[in-house]
Amino acid sequence: MSEARGSVESRLAELGLTLPEVVAPLASYVPAVLSGSYVYTAGQLPMVDGALPVTGKVGAEVTPEEARDLARTCALNALAAVKSVAGDLDRIARVVKVVGFVASAPDFTGQPGVVNGASELLGEVLGDKGVHARSAVGVAVLPVDAPVEVEIQVELAH
Repeated sequence: MSEARGSVESRLAELGLTLPEVVAPLASYVPAVLSGSYVYTAGQLPMVDGALPVTGKVGAEVTPEEARDLARTCALNALAAVKSVAGDLDRIARVVKVVGFVASAPDFTGQPGVVNGASELLGEVLGDKGVHARSAVGVAVLPVDAPVEVEIQVELAH
């Protein structure tokens, strides 16, 4: 992967994407925390304009392809959360870790492919700075019956 050219938000625009408003927390937490040179996001659901476009379990009500697209939305929402505490996405030195949770039908085992949606978006937007360690976990249920949830940790340049 090559480095993203220009600013991160310019790269988003080139990809036809717009950084959304930060998704409001569903409970007692904040969307992101800055600690030293690291930003830790809360789990981000694939909210679009304050609502989930799809609900249900992947491998049952939601196809793996739909869930992969939803994971991309989660990653975009995570970048918005990072910006809310970092001030500027161009401060990102690298994405350190991505954790994806996939609400899975009992026989669904394609969690890594679903979470690839988030990983690929980060690579497209951030180039080499988007390469990260990752976990993709299947779970029984997620908040508000979301099919996928993604959290990221990023290191900021000094």
